[in-house]
Amino acid sequence: MNRVINLISGPRNLSTAIMYAFAQRSDCSVLDEPFYGYYLKNAANAASHPSEIEILQTMELDDVNIIADIERRSQRSHVFIKGMAHHYLQPAPLFILDWSNVLLIRHPRKLIASFSKVIEHPTLTDIGIKKASELFLFLKENNRIPIVIDSDALLMAPERYLRKLCAKLKLPFETAMLSWPAGGIPEDGIWAPHWYKNVHNSTEFAIQSSSSQPLPPRFETLLAEAMPYYNTLRTHILKNDTHAPDFQP
Repeated sequence: MNRVINLISGPRNLSTAIMYAFAQRSDCSVLDEPFYGYYLKNAANAASHPSEIEILQTMELDDVNIIADIERRSQRSHVFIKGMAHHYLQPAPLFILDWSNVLLIRHPRKLIASFSKVIEHPTLTDIGIKKASELFLFLKENNRIPIVIDSDALLMAPERYLRKLCAKLKLPFETAMLSWPAGGIPEDGIWAPHWYKNVHNSTEFAIQSSSSQPLPPRFETLLAEAMPYYNTLRTHILKNDTHAPDFQP
């Protein structure tokens, strides 16, 4: 039976590279942020985003139609969704309860430093960590505890981590997931030129030189706001070592 694998991420967090990895699978199609247009149309305080007008003009904006399209696609193959936590505007998105949910997190210090290069004045809502924490609790309350993965843990040993993730998802690991052609994939959103430069220049998972950039002092308050939500999730991270046991829900 085909599945919907729903990656819920914050921005600037390896989510595009993970989408590229799943796009190489023989049994999977991928969708790049299908709720982006819906979010921009309906969010009360969304920051101005690159290509916003084009996104609103070209994407499906009705969440019912978006969900129906995802379900139709899942009749043909597994569907991997790369999505942002803050795109889920509903407090209780019941439709994700039937999906296989994966929360991708990154330490807020690194996330904010990177994100602020594109969005100059990010807020707690923009970086998604609060919403990710809320979605974790929503799924837990409904006995659908998601897999929590961490971008730094993945980069320690990509093959080992992807094998563990696939095992958690009850999918066979495919070696093709470890690399992709440079230059992007056809499924990239139209916002890709603004956000995907590093991954377009890559052909595999690798630590970027920008990953250690310092956090400007003006974001220390935002970091302090984000850390409690990050700390809620980090104890559930799937480990990437040969000694510690994997997290078991």
